[in-house]
Amino acid sequence: MPVLVLVIAFLVFSWAPYVTLDPGRSRVQPPPGVPFYYPLLVAHIVFGSMAIVTGCLQVWPWLRRRYPEMHRRLGRVYTFAGVLPAGVLGLPLGAVTPFGPVLRASNVLLALVWLGVTIAGFRAARRGRIVEHRRWMIRSVVLTLSIITNRVWAVVWFIALSPQLATTFGGNEVLMVQAIAGLSGWLGWVIPLLLAEWWLETRQRTTAAAPVVA
Repeated sequence: MPVLVLVIAFLVFSWAPYVTLDPGRSRVQPPPGVPFYYPLLVAHIVFGSMAIVTGCLQVWPWLRRRYPEMHRRLGRVYTFAGVLPAGVLGLPLGAVTPFGPVLRASNVLLALVWLGVTIAGFRAARRGRIVEHRRWMIRSVVLTLSIITNRVWAVVWFIALSPQLATTFGGNEVLMVQAIAGLSGWLGWVIPLLLAEWWLETRQRTTAAAPVVA
């Protein structure tokens, strides 16, 4: 529930500049010569919002145990109305982001991994491999929520690098913003994914060892 509250607050903040559909209010200015950027960005935000809300509900144990049919229905919404369209749109958006080549590489790879683990999780569920399904979907939801950790890292790096604007970046604000965006982009999803993998492996070893200990 605390995560869901955090997600709702994040979405309210994120949606504020886009509800009017005015490109001039966008937090990300379209790159020159890319007219499709803004409409794709808005669509990506819509589908991404669907993914982040339903993803929180999917990992809520009470809902999953009490209402398994709702869990399955929300899983389809999460996959087909959230991650898949948002991930596909994330590929061209990530490839032309105005925040530099480091973030472009991160965004494209994130979209590919996000799509891959989600499809793997959905296929495992269809085959009745529930344990495998849960492991893949935990990875998927972690990547879905990485948009929030990305913003946290952006604040950290802005505080750390702003005093170096005149020295390290030679007064070039564009270069500093690209550095902050690149570092935040990579750390925002790689670290949570590594932590999720560590948790999954630790939990698996603990579960496997329980009968032996007993």
